[in-house]
Amino acid sequence: MSETRIGVCNLCEAICGLELTVEGRDVLSVRGNRADPLSRGHICPKGVAIADVYADPDRLRRPVRKVGEGPDAGWQEIGWDEAFDLVADNLARVIEQHGDDALGVYLGNPNAHSLGSMTHGTAMFKSFRTRNRYSATSVDQLPHQLVAHLMFGHQLFLPIPDIDRTSWFLVIGANPMASNGSLMTVPDFPQRLRDLKARGGRMVVLDPRRTETAKVADEHHFVRPGTDAWVLLAMLHELTTRSTPTVASYVDGLDTVVELVAGFTPERAEEMSGLPAAEIRRLAGELVAADGGVVYSRIGVSAGPWGTVCQWAVNCLNILSGNLDRVGGALFTTPAIDAVGTGLIGRGHFDAWRSRVRGLPETAGELPVSALREEIETPGEGQVRALLTVAGNPVLSTPDGARLDTALRDLDFMAAVDIYVNETTRYADVILPPTTALERDHYDLVFHLLAVRNTARFTPAVFDKEADQRHDWQIFREITLRTAARLSRKVPLKKRLVQRARLTASPTFLIGQLLRRGDSGVTLSKLRARPAGIDLGPLRARQLPDRLPSKNKRIDLAPAVVVEDVARLAAVPRPVGDELLLIGRRHKQDCNSWMHNSERLTRGRPRHQLLMNPEDLDARAITDGARVRVTSRVGTVEVEVAASADLMPGVVSLPHGYGHAKDGVLMSRSRDVPGVSINDLTDPELLDVSGNAALNGVPVSVSAC
Repeated sequence: MSETRIGVCNLCEAICGLELTVEGRDVLSVRGNRADPLSRGHICPKGVAIADVYADPDRLRRPVRKVGEGPDAGWQEIGWDEAFDLVADNLARVIEQHGDDALGVYLGNPNAHSLGSMTHGTAMFKSFRTRNRYSATSVDQLPHQLVAHLMFGHQLFLPIPDIDRTSWFLVIGANPMASNGSLMTVPDFPQRLRDLKARGGRMVVLDPRRTETAKVADEHHFVRPGTDAWVLLAMLHELTTRSTPTVASYVDGLDTVVELVAGFTPERAEEMSGLPAAEIRRLAGELVAADGGVVYSRIGVSAGPWGTVCQWAVNCLNILSGNLDRVGGALFTTPAIDAVGTGLIGRGHFDAWRSRVRGLPETAGELPVSALREEIETPGEGQVRALLTVAGNPVLSTPDGARLDTALRDLDFMAAVDIYVNETTRYADVILPPTTALERDHYDLVFHLLAVRNTARFTPAVFDKEADQRHDWQIFREITLRTAARLSRKVPLKKRLVQRARLTASPTFLIGQLLRRGDSGVTLSKLRARPAGIDLGPLRARQLPDRLPSKNKRIDLAPAVVVEDVARLAAVPRPVGDELLLIGRRHKQDCNSWMHNSERLTRGRPRHQLLMNPEDLDARAITDGARVRVTSRVGTVEVEVAASADLMPGVVSLPHGYGHAKDGVLMSRSRDVPGVSINDLTDPELLDVSGNAALNGVPVSVSAC
C-alpha cells in the first residue's frame, strides 16, 4: 500500500519541501509540497531526481577497499569495522611519520547540505591539526565570506536581497532562474520575479551571457568577463560624486571609499567592460531613486579575478544608496538557529598561515584548493602524503584538474567518504559511503541563514537506514575517535570525554538543544508537529547595529585587504588582443559534477557544447556544430561548438561538471554523458586576493580540429 511522506530536497540551496509517494522502500513519485512556507510547492528537475540518487544501482551502500594495482585494480566490499580501522591506521601512520600537515582534507559542496556534516564533520576536521584543509569554497563563494568577515565581523553574516518586496533588482553574474538562488535561498524564483514585476518592480541583469535570468529581465547588458569591478566601482563613483552619501552612525570609512573610487569613472569602466558609461550612470541613479532597491552578485563575479573587490563594492553600493537594513533592500536573516549569533560557526579569519609552496594565505581556516596539487607534488616537510575527501570531486571541480588527477596517483594513502566511485574517489584506497538524503533526518543550518524568508523546518528521514548502512555523522565519529586513539600525542581526559560526548549525540538531538537555546519559540516538538515547516515571517529591517556580529557593532567600509587590492586594480591596463575569454555556465538539470548519473537529468538535447558567438566562429572559419580545440595556458580539450548569439562577442562558455569518460569511474550513466571538464582549462595561478580561483575570464584560443 502506498503512502505519502514529507521530505526535503537538499541538492541545491533552494531546500524545497517535497511530498513523496512511497511503497515499502520504493519511491513512486516526487512532487513539491504546497504547504511549505518557503518553497510553496515549487520543485525543479533535481528535486524529482532525488529518488534516482536513492535508487541508483551504482551508489555504494557498504565500504569498499581497493584491491590490485593500476588498470587491473578492483573493489572489494568490507565490513565497517575493518574499513574504519584501515582508515584510522593509515591516517595515524602518515601523521606520526610525517607530521600533521602531511594529511590533507577536502570537503565538497554537499557537506553544506548535510546536517550530519555540519554537526559532526567540523569536529572531525578540527581534530586533525593539519593546515592542509581545502574545500569547494575556494572555487565558489570565498570572496563573499571574506568580505562579510572584514566588513561586518562574521564570515556568514551575508546580506540577502529582499526580493519579495524590492522594487529594483540588479543581478550581476548570477543566474537564479537556473540555480534557484545562490547565497540567496530563493525557491520558485520565476514566480517571485513575476510578483516583483506585478508590483511595478524591475530587474536588470549584467552578464557576458544572455542567461535564462537575463532573458526574463527588464534589461540585460553584456559585460566583459573579469571587468565587473570597474562597473561596480564606477557606480560607486557616481554615488559619491553626485552628492556626499549619508551613512548610518555605525558605519566607518566613507572618506576612504570616496577617495578609492575617485579614478574609476564610468568612461574608464566602459573601456574595460564594454558597458556604456551612460548606462552605468543611469543604473547608479536608479539604485538611489528606487523605493527599496538591491544589488546582488554571485559566482560569475566571485569566481573572477577581482571577486573580493566586487563583493565589497556590492555591499558598499547597498550601504551608500541607503538600501542596507531597509525593506526591499539587502537584509539579514533571523533563523530559528542563528549560526552567526550563537557562535556555532566561527567568525572567520584571514592570513593566519600560508601554504607551503606558493605562500598563499588561508581564509577561514582553509587554503585555496588551487594549491592542493602542488602541495601533493612538491617534496619536503609538510608535503601532503595522505588525503581524505568528503563528498567531493576536485578532479572535475578545481583548476587544472588534469594535473591534480595525475598528482593523486602519488599519494601514500587516500580515503573518501562518498557514495560513488567518481573521477576523484577512484584513487582512494578505501571508500566509506554514507546514507543519502532520504535516509537521514534534516534541518538546514546553513540555508535558513541565507533564505529570502525566515522559516524553520525539520524533516525526519523518509526511510530508515538499513542495518549495514552508516550515516555520515557516524562515519565522522569513528574516524575521529579511532585515529586519535592511534596517535602518540594524547588529548587530556576532559577534552576527550567532551569530544566523545559531542560526537556520540545525534544531529537530531543537537538540533533540539540548539532550538531551545534560541529565542524564536520554535522547538523540535513543534517542528515535528508541522513537518511542512513553520513560517517566521519576512526578513526584518532596522536590525542594525544591534545585530552586527562585529565586536564594536560597527561596519568597516574600508578594510585594508580591499583598499590594497583596489590600488592593484587601478593599475590594470586596458585589455588588448583578440584572445577569447572562457566562462562557465549553469543548467537547471545539473548539480556540479555529481548528478549526471540520473537518466532523467541527462536525457534530451546535449548541453555540453562550447557556446560561441557567430561572429567569433566566422572570424575563425569554424562551422556551427564542428569539433574544436580549446587551449589555455594549462591545457587543451576537444569539444563540439554551438553558435549562440547569447554570448558576448569575444566570450566562449563551457558548462561545469562534465568530463566523466575516465578509466575507473563506476558511474554507468555519467560515463556516457558527452562533454569535457572546463577545469582542464582553468588556471590555478589565477586567483582573487581571497584565494578563490578565477574560473571566469580565462584566456583561451579556439581552432577547428
